[in-house]
Amino acid sequence: MAAARPSGSWSGALCRLLLLTLAILIFASDACKNVTLHVPSKLDAEKLVGRVNLKECFTAANLIHSSDPDFQILEDGSVYTTNTIRLSSEKRSFTILLSNTENQEKKKIFVFLEHQTKVLKKRHTKEKVLRRAKRRWAPIPCSMLENSLGPFPLFLQQVQSDTAQNYTIYYSIRGPGVDQEPRNLFYVERDTGNLYCTRPVDREQYESFEIIAFATTPDGYTPELPLPLIIKIEDENDNYPIFTEETYTFTIFENCRVGTTVGQVCATDKDEPDTMHTRLKYSIIGQVPPSPTLFSMHPTTGVITTTSSQLDRELIDKYQLKIKVQDMDGQYFGLQTTSTCIINIDDVNDHLPTFTRTSYVTSVEENTVDVEILRVTVEDKDLVNTANWRANYTILKGNENGNFKIVTDAKTNEGVLCVVKPLNYEEKQQVILQIGVVNEAPFSREASSRSAMSTATVTVNVKDLDEGPECNPPIQTVRMKENAEVGTTSNGYKAYDPEARSSSGIRYKKLTDPTGWVTVDENTGSIKVFRSLDREAETIKNGIYNITVLASDQEGRTCTGTLGIILQDVNDNGPFIPKKTVIICKPTMSSAEIVAVDPDEPIHGPPFDFSLESSTSEVQRMWRLKEINDTAARLSYQNDPPFGSYVVPITVRDRLGMSSVTSLDVTLCDCITENDCTHHADPRIGGGGVQLGKWAILAILLGIALLFCILFTLVCGASGTSKQPKVIPDDLAQQNLIVSNTEAPGDDKVYSANGFTTQTVGASAQGVCGTVGSGIKNGGQETIEMVKGGHQTSESCQGAGHHHTLDSCRGGHTEVDNCRYTYSEWHSFTQPRLGEESIRGHTLIKN
Repeated sequence: MAAARPSGSWSGALCRLLLLTLAILIFASDACKNVTLHVPSKLDAEKLVGRVNLKECFTAANLIHSSDPDFQILEDGSVYTTNTIRLSSEKRSFTILLSNTENQEKKKIFVFLEHQTKVLKKRHTKEKVLRRAKRRWAPIPCSMLENSLGPFPLFLQQVQSDTAQNYTIYYSIRGPGVDQEPRNLFYVERDTGNLYCTRPVDREQYESFEIIAFATTPDGYTPELPLPLIIKIEDENDNYPIFTEETYTFTIFENCRVGTTVGQVCATDKDEPDTMHTRLKYSIIGQVPPSPTLFSMHPTTGVITTTSSQLDRELIDKYQLKIKVQDMDGQYFGLQTTSTCIINIDDVNDHLPTFTRTSYVTSVEENTVDVEILRVTVEDKDLVNTANWRANYTILKGNENGNFKIVTDAKTNEGVLCVVKPLNYEEKQQVILQIGVVNEAPFSREASSRSAMSTATVTVNVKDLDEGPECNPPIQTVRMKENAEVGTTSNGYKAYDPEARSSSGIRYKKLTDPTGWVTVDENTGSIKVFRSLDREAETIKNGIYNITVLASDQEGRTCTGTLGIILQDVNDNGPFIPKKTVIICKPTMSSAEIVAVDPDEPIHGPPFDFSLESSTSEVQRMWRLKEINDTAARLSYQNDPPFGSYVVPITVRDRLGMSSVTSLDVTLCDCITENDCTHHADPRIGGGGVQLGKWAILAILLGIALLFCILFTLVCGASGTSKQPKVIPDDLAQQNLIVSNTEAPGDDKVYSANGFTTQTVGASAQGVCGTVGSGIKNGGQETIEMVKGGHQTSESCQGAGHHHTLDSCRGGHTEVDNCRYTYSEWHSFTQPRLGEESIRGHTLIKN
């Protein structure tokens, strides 16, 4: 047994060891990561310790828990202290538990906290080992916490070159934070390469520093390339979120629906974006008045919405909210800021105007107009001086004759009832009106059992006045025949006394009578024909003759009326032809249309009968009439009468035989249109004279003027020949003519086409100044030479054995062209320039 006992003890210990090992293995199998955080010996409450990448371990975790209550882990892996902690030893650890409640999966992360003094020692030892194991010149990842408490100088890392095994190496750094702003923030020990920070750094001012490290020998040799070092400043939640406005002001209509957006607030945070330090949460922490709670705020967007539809401006027209924004996603240790939000409740027309009284009584004198007789008032709880408060009054019943109107007083909002059309006591002594009132803006709520319009009753009593005679209707008519004899009487205008309801005691007087045709009886108002009545007179319009009558009572009160005398037509006018002048263009027309009119009524008018007056047989022989319609006929000539003017008498009869004779002045003219016929021949001659148009007369006058100019030029030219020769320019249109007759030799005449000057020339043609020509008779044919001048040489012009020379003139020779033209050619040349009349004059002079 004793021997066995030790054996049983040993097997039990072995079992316990195996179970412990299995538990350790099971526990270790759930662990996915170990993280070491280097911290100072003292950690204040609600301070960031570090950050753990949770997604590398468990991406589907929806529950995060710390095994140590002194530490809190946020969703982004940030580790914060919940209490002030002092590390009693150099190392402390806790576990982060990650789990998914849906699939019951769990993971663990071990977090180890090490004091910075031990970190420095371990780092030195590790660097020595690495230096011995492997030569390197590369940066070590480096970061520091902003606003670090030190101790300073704070060691960051060591820069080491592997050439230090063979050389004495001096280390140095340059860049921002060293020799650039902010200066002297970092330095490196020359011999060891240890990099230090001298003071705290604000990440919001400098997110990182990129400095350059150098390794050199004492004599200046650089065995290594410059090494870039990046020092990242880790963010600390040291900035409060700030609202963009100190006070927000929003406006919303009353009675709005639940969920209506009121407005949105916004805040900013200078800490590092996309971290818990800048994850903001909005909330409402107070409301004035405190109840009922009517608003809510979205925690992420800051949008304020309504939670009730009971916003009533008439009860509370303004709410004040105290709002808060907090970073760290609203965690209790997050930094927070508050602001004020004022919400004004805008008015809608949710209250109807109501009359302060349901009935009113007023009075007005008859025949009064444009007077105010009553003011009514209403009550409205909506906002004053808005469309929801201003009233619109209307008359619903009792104003069928349009005697009243009601308007709104813009200042008091009262309804003003006025009389716009006079009332008559004799017709109606009392008027009952029903008036209603609404707002300018439409009513916003659905019509319920009560009416959407407030109404009231107004009783208007009409006061009686003795207003004198009344001319009613103002226009009265009587009928009389237009051929009524002088002295004929008829009923006249009748006025009456509304009080006595009779016309007794009223006197009448005629005010206007355009032609003085009638008189008015003073006592009865009847009219009497004073002069013959004519319905066709110019003063009559539509067959009615108007006079104005004044009626007055014994007290002198008057009224005025109009009496229209309707003149009944009689057949006292025969039809006639208004157009008494007729023109027939004989080449283009053989007849003319004539139209007759009758001033009488159509019953005494057409159809008309047209006939030629048969007093003379000459008219019957030359003219013929043919009726076209009831009022027109066609007059045509026959037997080809000559051009001239004729008098044609025509008789026209209406349907009742009333007739009249119209003598027409008919002109037979040689014309195309009637407007071309301006001259009429004497009918006694029996023919027309010669007629010249205006263009023919103008042509005659121009021809006479041209002949006068030619004669005047010839006379002036002849008188100036003996004084001074004329120089003719070198132009073909201004050439000279030398005319030679077929008689015996003698003196020739030279004619200048330019000035028509005439001068004597000898046989040798000497003594002529300017450009001349010589005419030579050759075989009985007369020729004319045109000679150009202006050149400095002279040529001979040969003709029929005669030789002519030209002397020089004005210090130069004249060049003569051998240009000969027949008289017919010269005539053709000068005809369009001189005109037919000038050629005739030239021929006469030549002969």
